[in-house]
Amino acid sequence: MDAIKFLRRKVASAYLREKFGLEYAPSTLAKLAVVGGGPPFRRMNRVPLYDPADLDQWVASKLGPRMRSTSEGARHAAIVASKTASLCDASDPSKL
Repeated sequence: MDAIKFLRRKVASAYLREKFGLEYAPSTLAKLAVVGGGPPFRRMNRVPLYDPADLDQWVASKLGPRMRSTSEGARHAAIVASKTASLCDASDPSKL
C-alpha cells in the first residue's frame, strides 16, 4: 500500500504553481479554507494538510470547457443559465 504524502499549505501552493502554473498564495488557500471554495484539506491537530490527488481534482473541477473562441464562452454561459433557470422553475410547484 502506498502512503499518501500530504502537503502543508506552503508546499501545496508551490505544487499548484509547478504542476498547473496557478498562483495561489498560501494566504489565499488559508482564506479559501475559511470562506469555502478551496481545495479539500485535512487537519493534523492545527496543521492543514492537502492530498495532491485532491488538489488535482479541485483544479479539474474549476476548469471550464475547451473553447476555440471567446464567443463559445458566452454561449456556454447562456446554456448554463437557462438550465439553472429551468431547474429553479421545476423545483417550485407554484410555477408548474
